[in-house]
Amino acid sequence: MQFLWKWIDDLAGKGLSVSVITELLLYVSVSLVPMALPLSILLASIMTFGNLAENYELTALKSSGISLQRIMSPLIIFVVGVSFLAFFFSNNVMPYANLKMQSLLYDVSQKRPEFNIREGIFYNGIENYSIKIAHKDNRTNLLRDIKIYDHTEGRGNVNVTTADSGYMKTTADSNLVFILLNGYSYTELASDRNMRLTKSYPERRDHFERQDIVFSLSGFQLNRTDENLFKGGYKMMNLKQLTQTTDSLYKEYDVSKKQFYKEVVATNYFRTDPVYKKTLFKDTFVIRRSRLISLNMDSLYESLDIQGKKNIITQALNLARATEGHIAAQKDNFLNKIRKIRRHEIEWHRKFTLSFACLVFFFIGAPLGAIIRRGGLGMPVVVSIIFFVIYYVISISGEKFARESVTPAFEGMWISSFVLLPLGVFLTYKATSDSTFLNVDTYLAYLKKLIRFLRINEIFETS
Repeated sequence: MQFLWKWIDDLAGKGLSVSVITELLLYVSVSLVPMALPLSILLASIMTFGNLAENYELTALKSSGISLQRIMSPLIIFVVGVSFLAFFFSNNVMPYANLKMQSLLYDVSQKRPEFNIREGIFYNGIENYSIKIAHKDNRTNLLRDIKIYDHTEGRGNVNVTTADSGYMKTTADSNLVFILLNGYSYTELASDRNMRLTKSYPERRDHFERQDIVFSLSGFQLNRTDENLFKGGYKMMNLKQLTQTTDSLYKEYDVSKKQFYKEVVATNYFRTDPVYKKTLFKDTFVIRRSRLISLNMDSLYESLDIQGKKNIITQALNLARATEGHIAAQKDNFLNKIRKIRRHEIEWHRKFTLSFACLVFFFIGAPLGAIIRRGGLGMPVVVSIIFFVIYYVISISGEKFARESVTPAFEGMWISSFVLLPLGVFLTYKATSDSTFLNVDTYLAYLKKLIRFLRINEIFETS
């Protein structure tokens, strides 16, 4: 549904076959299975043990001397097997599905350029044209503030068409049509030599209420791109590839840091070239062939005249500013390298966390169903959604912290499991000891006792 909400307006009615859209939806569905699987295990376990408890089947089993752990043991083995299958799915099937989806989305965008025309961004996918749309209403498909630059003459922006509003559609004969409403066409006419000398250029301006501009899309057919071009993405890698790529990225990052350090030290902090030695120290030779002379920099500075001191201070300030600018320019480069490493580490841990979540949710759902004693699709669905939302919010927050290098990738990706695992252990203990702390009837009984106690006190006070 998330994919449909995001892309259906761009996919529907664009001449794409049903098979292409179905294929896209299939790949997206496959990529969501590892996230949906823990929720399904949570819901199934609550419903199963809730039905057993509601029908007093758990009570009958326990009265026969069978403990809750023994009742759960076959399902524990089953869920462990499901967790291993989920890991295999995340490590092998999901990268393949992501690769196919990314490749197909790219092919669709190349086939239909309107797929890539976005708000506030110049689109240059159509040869000799540059198109910009300020706003696009996804509900009515109305376009606002349209600008189309025609470069077919090869003289720059000499033909410009603007419109307050309009629509964009494709036709059955592979044409892209812009229906422009209430706009102007500006054309800069060819000028002679005298006009160029006087910098006076003639222009023609035409006003229109409606104008249709047709672009041929005959060259934008759906051609399948080589999928090897997309294999470098972290979502398209398995565990082994992620490990190798992460190691390579770390080595590249370390080499970049060492090289940057040497550059800063050699060119900004300590100038060793003869030009700067002569400028700073004039005729004073710091290093001689036979021995090293120790100099006091303060004394050397005081030995200079006023102009020499000014020159020294000016050069020092220039070097400091140059160093600051160089460091600022390299800072973004290093941050991008770190973000790339973090994304690979996050994807590496995701292979395990989603599988481990299946176990965690089972140990939450099974004892919880035995405690609340409610089956069906009522209470189990509500409880499942609450726990899954908590898990999802913690997971997204931890992943964001890891992506921004606030916490290590291990802590960010495993924090949701570490938070919910003790809860599963606690619920299992309570279910084993036949606790009724989540039974509504228990709290209603306590409430009735409290009301009865208050009434008795009121009777004694009035008497």
